[in-house]
Amino acid sequence: MRMSITNARVFDGRSDVLTEPTTVTVDGQFIASLGDPRGDGETIDAVGHTLIPGLIDAHWHSVLAGVSQLEIATSDPRYIMLRAAQQAERTLLRGFTTIRDTGGPSFPLKLAIDQGVTPGPRIYPSGAMITQTSGHGDFRVRSELPRDPSKPLSAFEQVGISAIADGVDEVLRAARQQLMLGATQLKVMAGGGIVSPYDPLDATQYTEPEIRAAVDAAANWGTYVTVHAYTPASIRQAVRAGVRCVEHGQLLDDETVKILADRGIWWCLQPFLEDDANPMLDPASRAKQKKTYAGTERAYEMATAHGVKVAFGSDILFDPKFSEQQGAQLAKLVRWYAPAQVLRMATHDNASLLAMCGERNPYPAPLGVVEPGAYADLLLVRGDPLADIGLIADPTNLAVIIKDGQIVKNEIK
Repeated sequence: MRMSITNARVFDGRSDVLTEPTTVTVDGQFIASLGDPRGDGETIDAVGHTLIPGLIDAHWHSVLAGVSQLEIATSDPRYIMLRAAQQAERTLLRGFTTIRDTGGPSFPLKLAIDQGVTPGPRIYPSGAMITQTSGHGDFRVRSELPRDPSKPLSAFEQVGISAIADGVDEVLRAARQQLMLGATQLKVMAGGGIVSPYDPLDATQYTEPEIRAAVDAAANWGTYVTVHAYTPASIRQAVRAGVRCVEHGQLLDDETVKILADRGIWWCLQPFLEDDANPMLDPASRAKQKKTYAGTERAYEMATAHGVKVAFGSDILFDPKFSEQQGAQLAKLVRWYAPAQVLRMATHDNASLLAMCGERNPYPAPLGVVEPGAYADLLLVRGDPLADIGLIADPTNLAVIIKDGQIVKNEIK
């Protein structure tokens, strides 16, 4: 399919300003040219709109975002996957044409989307979250301990949400299993979390050799490990083990942030400041959540001061209502960044993080940019998001959504 988008002011994913009105030509799944008015095929007149790359969420849970934690634990997994497909289409209609899935059984959903069975974003899957016993991926109840090898795995392990592994050999096996299933990167739980019932937020999880085992397995496949962690101790251990990305980290200190900057390690942060995503009802989880809220402001300030490579991720879990806040979470970054920086983070910069999976990259052409040869993942925004970043918070402001050269939504007649 060929199409021409005319009279478009373009944010190309790299610049701080929009282009003058121009023509962007799409040929098949790729952008063919910018500024060539001789395009043929379907024409979309973008006057009054801004053309931007499709948005990228670097911390999303495709299967876990649109259902409650109770549903995950008690429902038929096939029903959960149907709900995930529904949520995938909604994610795409919010303008997120690519996501990095940082934990969950998203492999069949990715296959269905790639084959055109169901609409949804491109998925970079991590597969099951690798966790130690009592770690931030261990959702067993106390009556399931001690583990009995003669009994089935826990419910969350059986469906591929988490993989409980203790010791170097078990971590190696869990890592290799996710790579065999198609993981583009591995997710390791290196510190305490909020929704998990047994691990304190300040807990350092795994040992350095255990994390290094996952790093070695990933490196042998040409990809990398990202870790869930909040504290300086847990993140420094993970850095020593060779991880290349940190998720969360709202409790870091200056010295540790400087280490991330000096070593070129990505920091995937979430702008959690108040109860507009994932509010916890359990008192223990609620107390841990408030600690992360308190650290968010300083985390972004330190990241900016030290020049860390920052990625945007929303990390919305267990509630379809809050999943609708995905774009609003991104728009909140204007608290610390100029609008052009916000859009660059959610397009070009996030694409650079995703590309670290090297030969495991299922989408090897450029993402997150408007340039010849890049995938034609494009949004037409009503108005100018560089003047009002809030436009991207409301999906009704997305007049046209194109993914892989195919029109998903078109309200310009």
